[in-house]
Amino acid sequence: MNGRSYNLLKVVVALFFLNTLSLYLYFRPSSPTPQQHDAASSSRIRKDDPAVFFPDLTEQLQQQQQQQQRRRDGGFDSLKRWPILPSYLPWSLNPSVRPHSCEAFFGNGFTRRLDLLSAVDGEGGGGGWFRCFRSETLESSVCEGGQLRMSPERIGMAAGGERVEDVMGRSEEEEMPVFEDGAFQIAEGGGGGELGFRRGKSLVSDEFLDNYVDRGRRHPIRNLIGSIRVVKPGELQCDQWIEEPTLLITRYEYANLFHTVTDWYNAYVSSRVTELPFRPHVIFVDGHCTSPMEETWKALFSSVAYAKSFQGSVCFRHAIMSPLGYENAMFKGLSQPINCEGTSAHDLWRNPDDSKTARLSEFGEMIRSAFGFSVNRHHPEKGVSGHNVLFVRREDYLAHPRHSGKPESRLSNEQEVFDALKSWASSHLKCKVNLVNGLFAHMPMKDQVQAIQDASVIIGAHGAGLTHIVSAMPKTVILEIISSQYRRPHFERISKWKGLKYHAINLAGSRADLPVVINELSSILKSLGC
Repeated sequence: MNGRSYNLLKVVVALFFLNTLSLYLYFRPSSPTPQQHDAASSSRIRKDDPAVFFPDLTEQLQQQQQQQQRRRDGGFDSLKRWPILPSYLPWSLNPSVRPHSCEAFFGNGFTRRLDLLSAVDGEGGGGGWFRCFRSETLESSVCEGGQLRMSPERIGMAAGGERVEDVMGRSEEEEMPVFEDGAFQIAEGGGGGELGFRRGKSLVSDEFLDNYVDRGRRHPIRNLIGSIRVVKPGELQCDQWIEEPTLLITRYEYANLFHTVTDWYNAYVSSRVTELPFRPHVIFVDGHCTSPMEETWKALFSSVAYAKSFQGSVCFRHAIMSPLGYENAMFKGLSQPINCEGTSAHDLWRNPDDSKTARLSEFGEMIRSAFGFSVNRHHPEKGVSGHNVLFVRREDYLAHPRHSGKPESRLSNEQEVFDALKSWASSHLKCKVNLVNGLFAHMPMKDQVQAIQDASVIIGAHGAGLTHIVSAMPKTVILEIISSQYRRPHFERISKWKGLKYHAINLAGSRADLPVVINELSSILKSLGC
């Protein structure tokens, strides 16, 4: 071998070694600690970094670098990564967020941090930790802790996860959790928290729960936290450890899309506020049967399970308690004014304005991405197939064990309206109009989301199915038909917070006048150039 070939061989070997070392460092597993969790927090994207706000190569590289760093920090190979979202804005804790601003309502308004239990410093300390982030605007808290033990046998509720047909007639009380003292236990920490040592006692007092969680004595998250007892680290005997971050979620109206969207949103917010490096697992601390909504839960998060499905005790390295869906801007906005306008993250970066928000757009992109749909499209694609007009229908279906299977009609001549629109669309001359029959009750959730994102116009009577507009494209137009008995602001306000154009036809009763509906839809399509 001559000198030239030998030198070339040395270069190749050196490059191979460096590449192997890089791959090892990238995939190297390590156990998470509270100190690592805080270290990851200190490496947040700076708010003055413009690369975050532009859906271009610079942003993607920035996000990928963060994911790689967090992968090295956490080593959670079983968890799903966060997708790159064009509307993403930083969730860093910012104490200067103005109360009752758009960010306080829809983003990280959890500006007061309370450390109730601090971990023992140093590796192998073995102590637990617990803290809460309080939002005075939402009157709610996101709490998280480590070295937390759950004893399912001490939680009184149905098993959960059954088929609805198998549990017909079961009461709601049987499905909601009742916690015995010590249903949850936490290992004693270093004593540096606001509460100090409480060995053998409750982690928190009733006064703390009243001030920072909820005053309602039947509030499940309040009672979950209230059941936590502090024990020595050596007394925390566990049949199973879950190493990865896990959301503990209790649902009420789990089979209603509107209320489930508020649960999804709170779970997403909780994950971002606590700066989880990857999408967490979800455990339902309730005894509800299955519903079609679980398809989206499984798409959004890394896995889904029911608390009662575990045999024996379960311990969490990192557990997060997500607030109830009622403690959410979408729900609170039904009874109080939330004067926020939806806009793009790009516009907010260029012109900060706390009366505007891009958070619902970010969340809608999260849902679309979770199902594998593109988030780089900003309007429904209009090709040779023309404009899709999605008519969201109300159908008979069995929602939960206390349901008759026949939802109350909001539009008495719905089929007549649909048939008239279908006839009108087939004879539309200026451009092709595809009327899509949105029979959501019998469609997989993924197909429902796809129908929403492909629609130029979404039309329907007031009903939970319209909540899907959180996933609509920025240029989609909403037309709601509202009977006199259901004049509620749900979808007008979601449209406003999303920045969508919204139109309403208010009926004198429950029957729509066909020419009025056709004329309104025709006017909307003209505004779209059709």
